[in-house]
Amino acid sequence: MRHRKRVVKLGRKSAHVDQMLAALVKSMIERKQIRTTLAKARLARSLADRLVTLGKNGTLAARRRAIASLRNESAVTKLFSEIAPQLKDRKGGYTRIVKLGRRRSDGAEMAILEWVDIKPPERKPAKAEKVDAAAASGASK
Repeated sequence: MRHRKRVVKLGRKSAHVDQMLAALVKSMIERKQIRTTLAKARLARSLADRLVTLGKNGTLAARRRAIASLRNESAVTKLFSEIAPQLKDRKGGYTRIVKLGRRRSDGAEMAILEWVDIKPPERKPAKAEKVDAAAASGASK
């Protein structure tokens, strides 16, 4: 029986899972949102929420713990200086998971993981969107 066993391995060794989650959260800190599979988003959400709680604390010990788990000092600096102050009034639930549906290639459930009160930057349209927009503007002339 698997009662009270919350470990999700994702088919990887634990060191690989730790590195992957650190990379996901680092990208989320830099880009304000990430697009990944639902299982990875659920794991990354717990790490991101814990790191924001450390950022709200703001002590040197909290910063060192964040660097130890994230392995990137510039991302921790951005977390402590930009993201944590914007979320200081919330008591928890700093992230949101938006389900996107299934990926075409392998059918994996995809999701967007983003900060709740922080707007992501405007993204440039993809190449396919540019081609469609160019075709629509050329057809209207």
